[in-house]
Amino acid sequence: MAADSTLLLSLVEEFVSGLQDSKAKDTATCVKDGQFTILQLVEALGLSLTSAQPHTRARGVQLLSDVLHDCYGGLTEREVEVLIAFYEDRLKDHYVITPPVLQGLRALTKCTVLPPGSAVSMLRSLFQDVHVQSLMLTERACVYNMLINLMATREAELKGLGADFVFGFVQSMDGERDPRNLLLAFQIARTIVLRGYDLGKFTEELFEVTSCYFPIDFSPPPNDPHGITREELIQMLRDVLTGTPRFAEFLLPLIIEKLDSDVQSAKLDSLQTLVAGVSQYEHKDVAEFLEGLWASLRREVFQTSSEKIESAGLAALTALTSCLSRSVLNSDSEDSLSTFLELVLKDCKHHLCEPDLKLVWPSAKLLQAACSASYRASHVIADAVTPSLIEQYNSRAQCSHRRTLLEVVQRFVQSVRACENEESVFSAFRPSLCSMVLSALTETNASLQVTATSVLTSLAQHTGLLLDSDVELAVDHLTRLLLTEEDHRVGLAVVECAGALAGLHPAAFITELIPRLKAAMFAEPMDQNDNGAAPEKHSHHAVRQRCLSALAAVSTQPSVVQESTPVLLEVLSAAHAGSVVFSVEEVVSACHSLRRIAEQVEDSEETGRCFHDVIIPRLLSLALQAALQGEGSPGRRSPLLEEAVLSAMVPVISTSCSRLQPTLAGQTASRAVSLFLDGDVSFLPDNSFPSNIQLLEKQPGDSWSRSRMVCLLLGCVCSLPRGVEVPRLDLLMTELEEMSCTCSYPLSYTSAAKCFAGLLNKRPQGDALDSLIQRTVKRACSELDSASSSVRTQAFTLMLWVAKALLLRYHPQFTTLTDKLFSLLDDADLGPAAADGFCLLMSDSADILNRGCHADVRIMYRQRFFCENSAKLVRGFNAAPQEKKPNYLKALSNIVNKLPKQVQVTELPALLSLLLEALSCPDQGVQLSTLSCLQPVLVDPPPALIQQLEALVSRLLALTSSPAMSVRTASLRCIHAVSCFPEHEVLPFRARVLRALARPLDDRKRLVRREAVRARAQWFLLGSPGGS
Repeated sequence: MAADSTLLLSLVEEFVSGLQDSKAKDTATCVKDGQFTILQLVEALGLSLTSAQPHTRARGVQLLSDVLHDCYGGLTEREVEVLIAFYEDRLKDHYVITPPVLQGLRALTKCTVLPPGSAVSMLRSLFQDVHVQSLMLTERACVYNMLINLMATREAELKGLGADFVFGFVQSMDGERDPRNLLLAFQIARTIVLRGYDLGKFTEELFEVTSCYFPIDFSPPPNDPHGITREELIQMLRDVLTGTPRFAEFLLPLIIEKLDSDVQSAKLDSLQTLVAGVSQYEHKDVAEFLEGLWASLRREVFQTSSEKIESAGLAALTALTSCLSRSVLNSDSEDSLSTFLELVLKDCKHHLCEPDLKLVWPSAKLLQAACSASYRASHVIADAVTPSLIEQYNSRAQCSHRRTLLEVVQRFVQSVRACENEESVFSAFRPSLCSMVLSALTETNASLQVTATSVLTSLAQHTGLLLDSDVELAVDHLTRLLLTEEDHRVGLAVVECAGALAGLHPAAFITELIPRLKAAMFAEPMDQNDNGAAPEKHSHHAVRQRCLSALAAVSTQPSVVQESTPVLLEVLSAAHAGSVVFSVEEVVSACHSLRRIAEQVEDSEETGRCFHDVIIPRLLSLALQAALQGEGSPGRRSPLLEEAVLSAMVPVISTSCSRLQPTLAGQTASRAVSLFLDGDVSFLPDNSFPSNIQLLEKQPGDSWSRSRMVCLLLGCVCSLPRGVEVPRLDLLMTELEEMSCTCSYPLSYTSAAKCFAGLLNKRPQGDALDSLIQRTVKRACSELDSASSSVRTQAFTLMLWVAKALLLRYHPQFTTLTDKLFSLLDDADLGPAAADGFCLLMSDSADILNRGCHADVRIMYRQRFFCENSAKLVRGFNAAPQEKKPNYLKALSNIVNKLPKQVQVTELPALLSLLLEALSCPDQGVQLSTLSCLQPVLVDPPPALIQQLEALVSRLLALTSSPAMSVRTASLRCIHAVSCFPEHEVLPFRARVLRALARPLDDRKRLVRREAVRARAQWFLLGSPGGS
């Protein structure tokens, strides 16, 4: 014990007299180890604490507080009681002792064994003996943290102080200016108002001491180490000011005052605070200030020059109206909502009668904002405004005025929330509204028709506003516009409207629209020998395209799909049979419509059966008929033989199969495999096919014409969910491998390779998969290594798709294929194709090997590929002969261009020399890809790029004369970005760049001239006051 006492006295002496601050840590360690207690430390500090020198006493208290900071968790209740009494007494000592005393008290507030009443005792001493705002920043923060700690653990005791606690806090923060401490003070004030502390007669004082900072105008200094933002301060203060309705009588006049400010940020903060406040208030809290608030909000919307201010003003009006709508009316109480809405209508309603004046839209927006607040408000405003709008529409003759009025009506209908259990507020005006909209659809003005379709869509969202007779009449008008109106905007609007209405009223579209569209599509255009043949034929083509789009748009309900898909399939059948002439483009559009239906229709067993039993078999049957017909006489060629049509059929089948229920998906896979392996055509409609059809094998006479159907097999088996088993998978993949390596038709061998890769990607891990990959890679590499092989292109295609399948799932054997692909960059024949192959590896494939097809796609596979192979690419480039270097540059450009922008910015500096070299590559695709890679890096240039500024500027200026418009435009954008580099670095290039940019100013393309003007203007201002 004597040794411990000697050690303790030594530590105290060295800290107090020797001024060795590190001894506080040593003392705390000894206390934690039990060598002596806190009270023994106090006894050892006796001479220091009773010294006549204030600084000596301060050092003694500092040591005790530092030790408590580390050891407060191990204190007993008795020790805490003694220490609190000691510190409270020290608060009356010399002012130099106050900072360490406050640090000690803060440590004690963290103790879990605070004696009852000690929190109140500490705060009374603090508020009585310490003038907080005379303290330094750190000590003020110490006081705030003490309050936060006690409010978190001793709330009941503090509330027992009543309003005295609020008064003490108000005195403590009054005059605080440091943003770090303000965050703490606002946190305390927020807790006071939200946790129900008694404000007593100090409500206004608490509001005043916090509201003096409103609105916040703090701007953090650059590289602020504390990370305090203006938004944090704004939100914390807003929580305080809007935390209790007792502040309403002070806050609302303050907001009205601040809205008179010319500072946009102050207006925006005030409006957002108003929204937060009135969401907590009752109608009686705001009734006194309604006129002032309305005058301010009206002014901000009528006279604003900022969309943000306008939006915030409208949001505030909605919140205010919603607050008033929550009032419960008594027989003797005033209806605040009606009073307020009378003000709004008085100032806005008459402007709606002036559709050619600019105040019609601000007035309409204000009324719509109030209308959207509640069902009560929408009733009042709709009853007051709708008759006037209808009357104005009927009395106006100019289409522009009528369009404006229709747009206002649409906004009103949209702003009212459709309630299932409530009658629509527009029910009383239903006949007039429907008549107005339907009459607008008969007008000849395109803009009026477009607006009418939007209003019709909005009316349909409200239950009961469109009767069956109205829907039938609307469908009749929409159909007429589809068939006769040539304006592209009207066509798009009608298709969109029809799609929205069909989801709500499918019956009318089944009986009216679909039959008429079918009749129009199957009507033959005027004979080509007539004088008006060309325009008539073009018009009929446009009608067919609109009809096909409309059939897809309306097919969202299963009942509609049952009627629309047979029409689309009939288009394909008629095109194949030649009974009606359809162009290839129209047949492709029909396939696109089928795909869109497959994407958007509701998932149900009924729709699944439709695609499984009808659509997929019919597509396969038509394609097979066309393939067999193509082998016959060289007469008429079916459009279904065209590659564009077959390619358009694939996503129809793949999308359908990806959404099938597991049972149906399994049946589809079994049917498809039987068809392509065994020639089983029993499930196909119109079954008049010859027996023993071979689709995956070469036909007699070196014919592969049927093999193009393999692209449809791809759609059937590669989009199935992973849990669906493909029958006879090994045999199927063997046949696909054989076709991909021996077939001479590009569509066939490419589709076979893609199908093989899609199945390979989903195969489970194991020895069977590894041996299959090794066999395939060996065969492909043997063909690629043979310069005399006639199927090198086919083998390369297979290898490339297999590589993509393995890359997506992180299979370890992918590295072998990567190395082979890099080696092919030096190949005389396949080098450019290998460079393009890297684009395929890094891109998303639309029809296979994507998440929509349930492929095994791991996250960040592009980044992993880049990290593992970028060094190989650089080494290959450095070792390659000069004539092969463009292949490496193209490969690099293809890889980097597909990386996420964040990765590009991080990784590009290391590859900068190669990218600059790529700008000199004669391949325009490489140039454009490289420019798109460089542009995000130029925004925040790395030092390595600035060091090569001469080479960068020279290459960019040379590309401004490129034959390709896209390259010229991209290079000008990059030159524009270079002007924002550090001024002392780019200023020497100013004259040279300005001379070079004179030529693009006269470019024959407007987009190039626009970019040239922007870039040259920025370079011209370089070095001038106010310039870059």
